[in-house]
Amino acid sequence: MTDRQEEQVRRMKAGGCGYVKIARELGLSENTVKSFCRRKGLNGAADTADGDKRNCLCCGTQVRQNPGRKVKKFCSDKCRNAWWNSHQDRVERRAHYGFICAYCKKPFTAYGNAGRKYCCHACYVADRFGGGADE
Repeated sequence: MTDRQEEQVRRMKAGGCGYVKIARELGLSENTVKSFCRRKGLNGAADTADGDKRNCLCCGTQVRQNPGRKVKKFCSDKCRNAWWNSHQDRVERRAHYGFICAYCKKPFTAYGNAGRKYCCHACYVADRFGGGADE
């Protein structure tokens, strides 16, 4: 890429042109234009529209968004955990499994563990290490 082409890429990118249009106009590969723009910081990362500003769902502080990435809803892991723990009704849990305890034979459900055998730690200890109703 010549110095003249680099200057044209800068001008066209500042004018809002996309990679494909710039590549066609200058007779370059689209990937050449993309990599040049990324190396020089011309990929639009500095531009953030007002629509990209969001507030944390938990504490309300403004959350800095990274362009081209998934939208952040929380300012930190602490806020994310606090919000989800206080809004359990909004969490869609699909991994509920139903079992019958191998020791006490009572039905129980578990979340996220398809291989569970016992309803509680006491049943596990009693069945595994002896002691309980069978003796």
